[in-house]
Amino acid sequence: MSATRSRANPGGARVLDMGEVRPFRERKPPWFKVRAPGGPRFRELKDMMESEALNTVCEEAACPNIGDCWDAGTATFMILGDTCTRRCGFCHVKTGKPTHDDPLEPLRVAQSVKRMGLRHAVITSVDRDDLPDLGSRAFVGVIRSIRRMAPGCKVEVLTPDFRGEEMPLARVIAERPDVFNHNVETVPRLYPLARRGSRFLRSCRVLANAKDMGGDGVVTKSGLMTGLGESREEMLETFGVLREHGVQVLTVGQYLRPTEWHLPVVRYWHPDEFADLEREAYALGFESVAAGPLVRSSYHAEQTLERAAAAR
Repeated sequence: MSATRSRANPGGARVLDMGEVRPFRERKPPWFKVRAPGGPRFRELKDMMESEALNTVCEEAACPNIGDCWDAGTATFMILGDTCTRRCGFCHVKTGKPTHDDPLEPLRVAQSVKRMGLRHAVITSVDRDDLPDLGSRAFVGVIRSIRRMAPGCKVEVLTPDFRGEEMPLARVIAERPDVFNHNVETVPRLYPLARRGSRFLRSCRVLANAKDMGGDGVVTKSGLMTGLGESREEMLETFGVLREHGVQVLTVGQYLRPTEWHLPVVRYWHPDEFADLEREAYALGFESVAAGPLVRSSYHAEQTLERAAAAR
């Protein structure tokens, strides 16, 4: 790969040119064909999200599985607004100075979880490095509200790294979420390129601390992308580090470039390669692994938790 060069786009973000990479509008391999969203259940949930003024990572991150998940009656709620304080090179969520402040958001999320009849709710957020608590109290409020209004629903949180600070993390783990998820996203070598403002080992420590604080009552989970220029060996090494830090559940999916201003796709990994990664991850001791081109961190989250429980 050639040296990376950058330039600013009209909106102020950075676009990176990386030698031998895929053009933005190229035709994707045939295994990326998915059913377009638009079923009656999808429309029902979309209307409900809009009426409640709720954000979902399904929409903000342009997830390719949105039709599948929403038609099945599941969704991942994104709290604390739709503006992130960090600027990751792969992420579709907008970056800027957040203004979101809604003390009733936990209640509205819980009401939606109850109305949807969810058995497993995933709660994530943008990075909020601007807040004194780094957004941790919002997670606490949502967990408590869901437990009160939908007591039969499992709760999975997908949190930022809280800048590595232990108090915000302890606040969240004290509420005993069923799953604590924090994505490392890519291999360590690519962090300066893809995850500006984050550090690989800091994220690993967050996962280890979550396991230490939560014990057997909390399942730890993380996820990575392929397609940014990583090698198979680097992926397996990263899997090993995650296991050393107590991670039990792993997801691996293909990065898809959301706009021309984001990092380009270096390579599309074949489904057989994902099957190989999944086998290797299980061999390392993960309790539940989902690996495939269209796998995302929250895809089939309920089933991955069930597999982890069955493995113990």
